[in-house]
Amino acid sequence: MNILKLIGRDAEIFENDIAVYEMELITIIQSSSFLVIGGAGSIGQAVTKELFKRNPKKLHVVDISENNMVELVRDLRSSYGYIDGDFQTFALDIGSVEYDAFINADGQFDYVLNLSALKHVRSEKDPFTLMRMIDVNVFNTEKTLQQSIDKRTKKYFCVSTDKAANPVNMMGASKRIMEMYLMRKSLDIKISTARFANVAFSDGSLLHGFNQRILKKQPIVAPNDIKRYFVTPKESGELCLMSCIFGENRDVFFPKLSENLHLISFADIAVKYLNEIGYEPYLCKTEAEARDNVEELIKQKKWPCLFTESDTTGEKDFEEFFTDSEILDMQRFENFGVIKNEANFDEIKLEEFTVKINKMKADKKWVKEEIVDMFHTMIPNFGHKETGKYLDSKM
Repeated sequence: MNILKLIGRDAEIFENDIAVYEMELITIIQSSSFLVIGGAGSIGQAVTKELFKRNPKKLHVVDISENNMVELVRDLRSSYGYIDGDFQTFALDIGSVEYDAFINADGQFDYVLNLSALKHVRSEKDPFTLMRMIDVNVFNTEKTLQQSIDKRTKKYFCVSTDKAANPVNMMGASKRIMEMYLMRKSLDIKISTARFANVAFSDGSLLHGFNQRILKKQPIVAPNDIKRYFVTPKESGELCLMSCIFGENRDVFFPKLSENLHLISFADIAVKYLNEIGYEPYLCKTEAEARDNVEELIKQKKWPCLFTESDTTGEKDFEEFFTDSEILDMQRFENFGVIKNEANFDEIKLEEFTVKINKMKADKKWVKEEIVDMFHTMIPNFGHKETGKYLDSKM
């Protein structure tokens, strides 16, 4: 499957920048030690591959998913073989005491890259998953940041999201709040981050869902009114790597918009996807029609599709990587833009947020409305719109 073709491109966007810095990347990576947290997710695997193939002195990978970790190791061995350095994987929850023991036992890394996240907008549908999203995206970040400071790590990288720029959903807002916590710790350790677009065919994404629907002979469903920017998994790994290695303190890297990176709708990708595998999309008007005609349509080399307008909570009409108030460096790289930040944060607000969340967890009682109000306090222009409908209520 040609991912570039499906997302409307014929070339990778970071090739020239990587070529310019390749020798410096190799020199730094071969003499450095790395910890990749959340390294078995789609972006984590991509970053791990970029590091592994450049032969790091030490590369330890942590992820909560044992199965994904197994696949990562198989993939690395099958693609690149082995490295001279110390390569190990650990199936650990970074919020656990076992992870803390792992850090206490060694924890000596030049670079720590945190790719762990709850990334789905749908994770705000209930207050319990929402609290876990806050824990993973905000407080696990703060915890691993402090551990890195204690271990005198040279650099801490953490992935953010384009949805943190003028957020309209709780996931994007949680990452924006995470950026505030990063700014506070940037006084004690050098940090950088990255905001980028949808990673095409990443685990759990709608495009990854297309693969699953084909395997299971089920209809393909996609919104026809939402357009997104897409990067490939490899490009997501390159973006994170470049920010980690070359980002100055508090830099946020993002892909520059150009003729090579443009908006495309999920429905348009679905049509391209089906054409690529030899099927013609058959447009249905209802979920029932799409479900009931699968077998017969497939025999005719047609695939049932339901393309509808989006009406669920947290969907943003457009994507942006930065806000009007942020200072940009668009000259340093050909296809990476950089947001330049001062250490701006509100100590009182951060402490109040921490205390209130900790009290909710200690009491084992909270409601979504309380958390939404707290997010509005942290982000005064937070554009959250509650429609009462979530993606789990749709096919």
